[in-house]
Amino acid sequence: MKRIRGHRLRYMLGVTVALALWSVTALAADPLKLAATYGDGANPFHLATGSPGELGLLEALAQAFAQQNPATLLWVKAGSGKSLDLLKNRQVDMVMVHAPTAEKKAVTEGWAVEPTLIGSNEFYIVGPKADPAGIQGAQSAADAYRRIAEAKANFITRADNSGTHKKELQIWKQAGIEPGGDWYIPTKDFMTASLKKANEVDGYFMTDSSTWVAEKTNLPNLAVQFRGDPFLVNTYHALVAPSGATAARDIASAFVNFVASEQGQRIISEYGKDRYGEALYQNAEYAQQFVD
Repeated sequence: MKRIRGHRLRYMLGVTVALALWSVTALAADPLKLAATYGDGANPFHLATGSPGELGLLEALAQAFAQQNPATLLWVKAGSGKSLDLLKNRQVDMVMVHAPTAEKKAVTEGWAVEPTLIGSNEFYIVGPKADPAGIQGAQSAADAYRRIAEAKANFITRADNSGTHKKELQIWKQAGIEPGGDWYIPTKDFMTASLKKANEVDGYFMTDSSTWVAEKTNLPNLAVQFRGDPFLVNTYHALVAPSGATAARDIASAFVNFVASEQGQRIISEYGKDRYGEALYQNAEYAQQFVD
């Protein structure tokens, strides 16, 4: 009887150790933190993006797609730079990003395929209502940045290698300025959080128009102070992992095709009108004129 009990104890101990090892291995293999899960279909796929997820557009697209396909969209919240890194490392099946130079490099290097224009918005430079740097009179985004630097007015930078951050750095380069000092305030955070920081410290910040429309009622100290430079148009592309690179890239590719379809494009061009009185995004047909 003692031998049987001893054998059973060793068996249970072995099972416990095995489960513990499996848990550690699983965590190591799948370290992604999901921001949300949309759908309950048998075909899950990982998609990395930032603002389209924050603002609810991704959910609207995923719900419509799930009505036609047995899919589950697993959203990984990341800016464009991080999203592309995840795709390169085969941790996600697709991305929706706004970093044209990095996107082209990804396709050239072969670890991203099927680049598909899906829509656009634009960047606004928002700031204190008194506009202490006088950027309302600026002739370009670079001129606006130059005035902010000369005034040493608080400026919020995401400093996170996102598409927004990449665009910001391009503008500083156009202005011939390397920003730094107490007035240049990094958040290393997403768009909404960075806007709230600008509102808190009476700072300037370059935000996408979609997030501004959705959040402006919560930002009483800020106003749009500069917009309209063609360089501030912000195009979005979807890119997918190459065939065989990830287990779910085929269903991800089907989702891209849906987003680019007439139904998907209608969702994009209408999204936000019912809640905010205006659309948050333009469709791909409009965005095409701004693609190099």
